[in-house]
Amino acid sequence: MPTPRYRAAEVVVAVLQEGRSLSEVMEALPPGRERAATQDLAYGTLRLAGRLRFFLSQLLNRELDPPDLLGPLLVGLYELDASPTPPHAAVNEAVETVARIAPRARGLANAVLRNFLRRKTELSARAASDPVVSSNLQAWWLARLQRDWPQDWPAMVATLALHPPMTLRVNTRRQSVMEYADLLNQEGIAFSKAGGCALILERPCPVSVLPGFAEGRVSVQDLAAQQAAGLLEIEDGMRVLDACAAPGGKTAHILERHTAEVVALDADPRRLQRVAETLERLSLKAEMRVADATDTGAWWDGRPFDRILLDAPCTGSGMVRRHPDARWLKREADIAQLAKSQARLLATLWPLLRPGGTLLYATCSVFRQENQDQVEAFLATHPEARYAPLEALKTYGAQDGQLLPAAAHDGFFYARLRKA
Repeated sequence: MPTPRYRAAEVVVAVLQEGRSLSEVMEALPPGRERAATQDLAYGTLRLAGRLRFFLSQLLNRELDPPDLLGPLLVGLYELDASPTPPHAAVNEAVETVARIAPRARGLANAVLRNFLRRKTELSARAASDPVVSSNLQAWWLARLQRDWPQDWPAMVATLALHPPMTLRVNTRRQSVMEYADLLNQEGIAFSKAGGCALILERPCPVSVLPGFAEGRVSVQDLAAQQAAGLLEIEDGMRVLDACAAPGGKTAHILERHTAEVVALDADPRRLQRVAETLERLSLKAEMRVADATDTGAWWDGRPFDRILLDAPCTGSGMVRRHPDARWLKREADIAQLAKSQARLLATLWPLLRPGGTLLYATCSVFRQENQDQVEAFLATHPEARYAPLEALKTYGAQDGQLLPAAAHDGFFYARLRKA
């Protein structure tokens, strides 16, 4: 039976060599404790893949044969470099994993990993002296962060190397935040309060151990994403469009806070099904529509919306702690293509907003081309649009609507636009 290390090595190869999505690969794995261990190893390895590949390049003087050996060697180096696994156990497990792929490479793996242990201090210093290697980002990505955030990029890079927090959103239709906090205390689950209805767990845990999760008492949602529902300033009875609704966290949060007529729209029927499942767990209802938001003739009934949430498709550059494959799969050309799509969505949805209504533009990106530049271009061509400052975000250190990645939350951007 494949071990978690073997599975993790397969996942790493699927992402780095085959260019496959991490979520797609992980979904194919069987559930259970083995999957959790596989995920921990694979995600950790991919977060540090730039550093680990540098180590491997210094330890090898030839091409890997077969190329699939990259997976177990990187996972082995990750355990030796950044995990609590005892070194002898990490080496032995990595060598056995290599042997399952190519038995004749057992000696090579053993030599590479033991050589790393001898040279770890030297190689770590050399990695730290190279900004691209130490950032664990592609060179173009790091250059763009340095250009967009000349004062903040070092802290941002350091934050992106951390494990993301697991943050809960308490369903205040079912109980108060303090009442749910008492349930966590009873279960011995440590947490801290983070404002609003957010509780940040001291250690991540399976949702199955969260009290009342199956009954809809609580959901998992990053603190930055939890800001959307409040920034929309919805009143009961309003008609609200969530234009790119999947996976449904923001749709659900809106309905937990307000009695509103919500249309949840998404182009992907499988992803929209996840929204439906989330709402069912929480005993909430929205009108679900599968359609391309820009093809309004296919889904809009002509009735204007009081509020529109446009959580636009983006690079996800603010969330690479959770989706470390994006560090290696995204290309710089993707930003321009996504920016065109974002502009088209803004231009198409704006006429669906009633006069006096509000559109909240959001991305989980930290690149200005997708965020501030996008909003400035929209305002320049829509004189009836007014930018409304987001004072509430200053609590979290936001700059012009931009929440940079921090220990407590992901990177996220918001712009609130009001129609005169």
